[in-house]
Parts: sequence; C-alpha cells; structure tokens
Amino acid sequence: MATQKVWHQYYDEGVPFEVDPPEVPLHLRLEKTAREFPQVTATQFVGASLTYQQLADQVSRFAASLSQLGVRPGDRVAVMLPNCPQTIIAFYGALSIGAVVVMTNPMYVEREMTHQFNDAGVKVLVGLDHLFPRIDKVWKETTVEHLVITSIRDYLPFPLNLLYPLKAKKQNLNMKVPYSGTVHQFKELVKQSPGNPPQPEVKMDEVALLQYTGGTTGLAKGVMLTHTNLTANVAQITGWLPGIRSGKERFLCVVPIFHVLGMTTVMNWPICLACSMILVPRFEIKDFLKTITKTRPTNAILVPTILTAMVNYPDISKYDISSINYVVSGSAPLPVEIMNRFEKITGSVILEGYGLTEAAPVTHVNPVKGKRKAGSIGIALPSTDARIVDLETGTQEQQIGQTGELVIKGPQVMKGYWNMAEETAETLKEGWLHTGDIAHMDEDGYVFIVDRKKDMIIAGGFNIYPRDIDEVLYEHPKIVDAVAIGVPDPYRGETVKVFVVVKPGETLTEEEVIAHCKEKLAAYKVPRLVEFRDELPKTMVGKILRKELRAEELRKQVEEKKQDS
Repeated sequence: MATQKVWHQYYDEGVPFEVDPPEVPLHLRLEKTAREFPQVTATQFVGASLTYQQLADQVSRFAASLSQLGVRPGDRVAVMLPNCPQTIIAFYGALSIGAVVVMTNPMYVEREMTHQFNDAGVKVLVGLDHLFPRIDKVWKETTVEHLVITSIRDYLPFPLNLLYPLKAKKQNLNMKVPYSGTVHQFKELVKQSPGNPPQPEVKMDEVALLQYTGGTTGLAKGVMLTHTNLTANVAQITGWLPGIRSGKERFLCVVPIFHVLGMTTVMNWPICLACSMILVPRFEIKDFLKTITKTRPTNAILVPTILTAMVNYPDISKYDISSINYVVSGSAPLPVEIMNRFEKITGSVILEGYGLTEAAPVTHVNPVKGKRKAGSIGIALPSTDARIVDLETGTQEQQIGQTGELVIKGPQVMKGYWNMAEETAETLKEGWLHTGDIAHMDEDGYVFIVDRKKDMIIAGGFNIYPRDIDEVLYEHPKIVDAVAIGVPDPYRGETVKVFVVVKPGETLTEEEVIAHCKEKLAAYKVPRLVEFRDELPKTMVGKILRKELRAEELRKQVEEKKQDS
C-alpha cells in the first residue's frame, strides 16, 4: 500500500502514510516500558496506584501462576472483569506465556457465558467475586478447569479496602467465594507466585486474542486477532497523534477494557507509550466528573452516550474538565448536535473515529489539526486502504459520493472468525474486510457512514437509513436520546418507528416529534409511529441496541396477531 491515496494530503504534519508494525508482542512492550519508565504511574484506581515497575512485576507473578495451573501456549484464558488493575495483569500475564486471551463481558448471562467458554475452549477463567454466583452455575458445564477470582477491594487503598465489604453488602453484591483446588484467589496467587514464568517464543502471526462480537445475527463470533493486529493498531494510532508525549500523558479509561475499543485505546496504547491509565470501573456521571477534576487526565477516549450524558448534565459547569487536550469518540455514530454542544460547552475538539472488532478496532479518524468534516468518521489511518463497493456483489468500486459498502484492508484486519470458515470467507475477500456498513466517500477521501446494511429500512420501495432520522431527532432541544427502526407495515412493507427519551422536566407529544421531522426530512422518511421511553437499551459501551427494539416490536406484532385470531 505504498501508493499515495487522495486522503493522505489531509494528514496532519508528522503523520506517516505507512507504519511498520513492531515485531515485538505487547507483553514485551510492557517490559520495555517498565525498564525505561519504572517509576511512572501505570494505573490509578480509586486513589491507589501502581508504577510500571510494580505492574510488570505483578504481570510476571500472575503469568507464573497461570503456568502452574497448567496453561500452555495456545490455551485460552478468559478475563471477565471491569476496568481495574487485575484486568491488565490478567491480560498481559496470559499473553506473556503464549496463551490466547478471551475478553468476556461481565454483563453476560449464563447462556452467553456457556456458549463463549465452550466455543473458545477456555481453560482458565479470571472473574470477579460479585459475578461468582452466575459463574458458578455454568463453569463446570464448560471446558473451564480453573477459576481465578478477584475482588475490587484487592487493589483499593487503605482504608477503602477495609470499608469495601460494607459497601458491597449495602448494594447486595456477593463477596463469598468457596476457594478450593480449582477455585483460586487472585491476590494469593500473585502474592505466593515465584515469578519467572516460562517465556515461550511468540510468533507475531499467531492468535493473541479471541474477541467475541455482539452476535447481531445469532450466536456471537470469535474474532481472531493476532499479535501483529494488536501491535499494528497501536502503532497506527500513535502515528496519527505524533504530539503524544511518552511517559507524560494521563488517559481516562472509562470505556470498558473487555470491549475491543477499550482494550486498544485505553490499555494497550497507553502502556506502549508509558502513560498513566486512570481506571474507571463504572460510569456514573457525577463521580465521573469528580474523577476528571481530581485526576486531570490529558486524553480521553469516550463514546456517544457518555458525551450525551455530559452535555445534558445540568451542573457540568461546576467541574473543571479543562485538562483534557482532546477527545476521541468511537464505538457508535456520534450525533452532530451532541458534538457541537460538547465543543461549545468545553472548548475541546472531538475527533470522531470508526472501527470494528474485526479490525482491532480502529481504521478511520478525523485529523487533529487538519480538515474535519462534521458527520464524517474521517480518513483512513496510516497503512490502511478503504473503498466503497456496490451492495449487490461487493466487487465494483463506487464512484465519489455514491453509496455502497465500506471495505478495508490493513495490518489491523483480523485473521478470521474462530472455527467459522464460511463466515470468514464471506467477510474477508482477497484481503478486504467487508464491514457491513453502508457509506460514501467524498472527493477528499473522507468517509461518511450512512448505516448498517442490516439496519436499512425499505418503505414503499425507498431505502431509508435510520441514522438520518436519528440525527434529526437529536437536534430537537427536548430530546436527550432517540433511535429509529423499521417495523413491518402491510402497505409500505416497512414503516418508520422512533423511540424517544425526553429531557427531565420537559414534555413532548407524538405530534410535535413528527412535525419536527417533517421540517427536516423527506416525506417518506418521516416516522409514522412514536414511542416515549424512560431509557433505551444499550450495550456496555453505550451503543443503542436498535436490533433489540426491532425484535421487541416483532414479538409484539406476533402476540397481537395471536390475540386477533
């Protein structure tokens, strides 16, 4: 990909067109950071901190413990934790002995855990005491041989570590775990470990991570990300932001590390740069703003729901968030209205980016200083190529401005789906990753996501992209959250229904919502149905679950038909 692309002319000064992914896996990058910046704070967690020297020592000890539990190169180790030091220690400890990490959402229910652990062939699961009752119901029915259980209190400072059980009891959070020969205490394993784990040779093209997708169509798929994929994406992001100062920056780590965006941008990236990670295990707006004021982060990777919560928080002016130099927004489309309001309130510049699990995840970002286009995901990162191809065959490149499917090629693109050769062949074609996102590219190479292929609404023969409607809804001064879906309609095939969350203290009618949309949308796009909700279903990183609302509507229609008959 040495050929110069049209978007390269809009790269900021100092950003290379190409990057050479380091031939060194992440765990060795951590060791390098610990040697060169031993006393730099690696993690800040509710008032407690670890230096890079201490973090590397804990990783080494935990790696040796995993080895003693029988973990060998290629074995799978699941990590089911919120943002806390143990997540980083477990992730890097597993990688350093050649194991494959399986990041697991702590919100998973028994069915989802059973599928993921058996599908991946997990040997050891690292989990949280609060989750133990759920884990205990299923783990013996899976391939898991050992549990390693930790507690939030394990890495809290004195006296919070002593007070934590009282807080947990008040919130009805489990802390009782029957430790045994197969159920181990994380803290004790690290404490008693001799360190000096085996150091197998790790090949860069080997799988480092199985990152399961959300399962939007049936069961979740395990995305195979190699050591090269992970280090390449860090190198690409680092190249994009040449102003980042090694050993100096403080990253606000609120995006969950178990999510691919958090794993790369709030864990792997700062570690490779010897920067501090301010770990936020749970987002609560007031505590979050207090944390920013107190810890003074310089960089933040956020998601649209957090940005929305911030701009709508009535007391935001009482908090000092001026330390943040820039915000990168990812995981879901950011409504233009939210971006504009955030920048007006804070004086910050938001860089909207784009990525997907299959690309480790970042592929596009808006420039820091150069041309930024509202509503665009920006331009392709160094060493990344992008095209828009036709929706029917996926083979013909579209002309400038024409809508089609976004396809991507680069060193961050996955090896394939775990044990799913057919799905891999459908998604990876001649090295191009077919994203499933409908987009168009302008004459400068900037990409605009229109919608997901599967989300497109076809009403009366017209193609309607729900995001167009979402954007208009967010412009309404009384609306705090909104989403559009297509629902079956006997006449039009499908029709548009919107779900709306109104700002506290405000009132809004269905007629007002439709009138607002009529002013700004073509007649065929205007919603026919409006439903008001107190909140909308979302993923852990704040992506509105459009598919869940659609499934709910379909179930409702089936029930209504049964009652009619």
